Amino acid sequence: MVQRLAILDDYQAVAYDYAPWAELADDGVEVSVFTEPLADSVAALRDFDIVMAMRERTTFDAGLLRQLPKLKLLVTTGMANAAIDLRAAEVQGITVCGTGGSPAAAPELTWALLLAFARKVPFEDRRLRAGNWQGTVGSELSGKTLGVLGLGKIGSKIAGYGKAFGMEVIAWSPNLTEETAAAAGARMVGKEALFREADVVSVHVRLSERSRGLVGEDELRLLGPEGVLVNTARGPIVDEAALLRGLNEGWLGGAALDVFDVEPLPAGHPLLTAPRTVLTPHLGYVTSQSYAHFYGEAFEDVRAWVRGNPVRVLIS
Repeated sequence: MVQRLAILDDYQAVAYDYAPWAELADDGVEVSVFTEPLADSVAALRDFDIVMAMRERTTFDAGLLRQLPKLKLLVTTGMANAAIDLRAAEVQGITVCGTGGSPAAAPELTWALLLAFARKVPFEDRRLRAGNWQGTVGSELSGKTLGVLGLGKIGSKIAGYGKAFGMEVIAWSPNLTEETAAAAGARMVGKEALFREADVVSVHVRLSERSRGLVGEDELRLLGPEGVLVNTARGPIVDEAALLRGLNEGWLGGAALDVFDVEPLPAGHPLLTAPRTVLTPHLGYVTSQSYAHFYGEAFEDVRAWVRGNPVRVLIS
């Protein structure tokens, strides 16, 4: 019997460049690739037995899963996905598998955003192409203080980048210890002190109910009119309304953002015209090396499951 696989959100139409999906025909799997966001997840996916989800672009909560009675395997890129209700999947008999990823992709994009903001790269690029020369004065990172919110694998890399650029590095997260901070080259401070002392705060905590809205108006006001917020983690960690007020009213210095509350960012969204911002369309994980992990290991997940020996299974 043929089983149908849906590969979601292949925005760049490159899924077949990174895995031999056609080979799954030998295992009785028919592959469909979606290159645009789903307008109606239930209508689009109700006839599929297997779904590959790219990061957290599609929410697979209990309500959606109940409306997909044919779904038996859900593969997510990465080994954690806050948009999947693992308990609901387990109750419904759906196997959920993950993949590895690149440890360098997101940290490098974070630093690219910060440098682009500091040296006004997007603005000067547009001016130069329009025939103009030198319209702004940038600022250096050396000698400034970098605040890292969340000192896990990515946050620790960012701390290392900050040290390499001559910055003082401070860090806070709910369970951080002085020893862990010191090992990453950072000084542990309290949450309030992080925003008060830092010139730049970079967000690197996972999205959860505890971290949703973790950065609000109080924190952004402490960061102040010369401070910069960088967020390459998840949009809802930062209070978007407060962020927009700070940018438009001038009490926040600026923001460099790769993630947003709603993705793709809708046309006409106020962040698109907010002052002192550098924006990218959630590119943190979008590298050829990362996609080789995502698609290559997702292919392995599907083939292993079809052959009765699932790998990289995620448990609630």
